[in-house]
Order: sequence, then C-alpha cells, then structure tokens
Amino acid sequence: MPPARPAAKRETLNLRINREDRSLIDRAAKALGKSRIDFVVDAARRAAEETMLDQLMFKLSPKAYAEFLARLDAPAQPNERLRRALQTEAPWEVTQANLAF
Repeated sequence: MPPARPAAKRETLNLRINREDRSLIDRAAKALGKSRIDFVVDAARRAAEETMLDQLMFKLSPKAYAEFLARLDAPAQPNERLRRALQTEAPWEVTQANLAF
C-alpha cells in the first residue's frame, strides 16, 4: 500500500456577496449534495479553466493555416455516421408515436 500523501495546504479566500446570491449558491450546492465552499470552488475552477482554454494560441505556418481555413470552409462530406445523425430524432422532439401512456 503506497504511503498516504500529505494534505495539500489550503489558502483562504474571503468573499462578500449579497444575500440573494448566497441563497442561490446555497440552494444549488444543496441540490448537488455539496458544501457551499466546494460548490463555489468547483464553479470558479471550471470558469477559470474555460477562460484559460480560450486563451490558448496555436502557432501554424502560413501553409498549415491556409489548409486549416480551407477545411473549416469546406462543406461536410456525406458519410454513414452523418446520415444516421441527420435521420435520428432529437430527444426534445417528442412525437405522439414516441409517447407511452
């Protein structure tokens, strides 16, 4: 059995928020079975990761960039997977035939 890892040091983050925001956060945290702090930290981490991913920059040669743009502009090529996807009814498009009473 591997040795136990020491607990990571935790930092303090103090926030002042209005009562309505705190109430909403508390209700959402409770709905997920999380503590307020776990809910807030998880949400803040997701937002931070999304922000950082939006900041990624890819460096391409002019030739590779032109090819990338050409592929973006090209129409999708028909294939079996695309045909199946286009023929599959979306879950939110419920018809009378799909309803079971």
